[in-house]
Amino acid sequence: MQHFKILIELTRLNKPIGFMLLFWPCSWGLAYAYLINQNTTLFIYYLILFFLGSILMRSAGCIFNDIIDKDLDKKVKRTKLRPIAAGKISITHSFFYVLILCVLAFLILLQFNFLTILLGVGSMFLAFSYPFMKRITYWPQLFLGLTFNWGIIMAWTSMDLAVSIEILLLYIAAIFWTLGYDTIYGAQDMSDDEIIGIKSTSLKFKNNIKLFVSFSYLVTVVLITYLLKDVMGQNISSILILFFILTLIFQIYKFNIHNSSSCLQCFKFNNISGLVLFLSILSIS
Repeated sequence: MQHFKILIELTRLNKPIGFMLLFWPCSWGLAYAYLINQNTTLFIYYLILFFLGSILMRSAGCIFNDIIDKDLDKKVKRTKLRPIAAGKISITHSFFYVLILCVLAFLILLQFNFLTILLGVGSMFLAFSYPFMKRITYWPQLFLGLTFNWGIIMAWTSMDLAVSIEILLLYIAAIFWTLGYDTIYGAQDMSDDEIIGIKSTSLKFKNNIKLFVSFSYLVTVVLITYLLKDVMGQNISSILILFFILTLIFQIYKFNIHNSSSCLQCFKFNNISGLVLFLSILSIS
């Protein structure tokens, strides 16, 4: 039972916001593809597969990240009690779990077409490169955006659609969404990160952090509005898009870099943002 508890902490399954933020972009891509390929059975089946894949890959990514960051995590108040940093589980056992999770995720990936499988394999390079970015650039959040939203393109191609400018614009919109919410998330650790030399957009823009988050979210809103402009009007989709925009504005207003709990609250609020945008795209169908 104790080992099971450690495994839950290691994979962050007790903190579902992580895998949900990985899943929502997949759901956006699927919903957007469904506007063209209206195969309801395939849409629902793939939605379930992407959800399971998000849980598995997010869990594997968390463990790998903790292995790489074990010495850094010991120096940060928020992360020093993570299982690997606290010595509750060995590196060998942790790598074993990463392997098992990746194998399970690959079995799910094999259910898709060849192009989507190739894209999925490519995404693993992004996922396992991310933990090193905070050591070499002030833009690890940008790299996270590239990684976390790759599922948009995979979801699109899984529905037998060729990559188009529209799906690339949705991908870019999601990247800026991630830039915004992960900058808010990173604001929790700025004091510790400065001491130990970890880089982030939170630190890079610490004197204008709300302006940076506002710009990031603005790009997201502009691109999504452009993509959905032809269906906007007096309908449920437009109401939901407006609600999505309001969730982003609420975060900008609410988070305070001097109050870490407000940063975490606003970061988690993006679960609502992701759901609302999914429903707004889906309602067009």
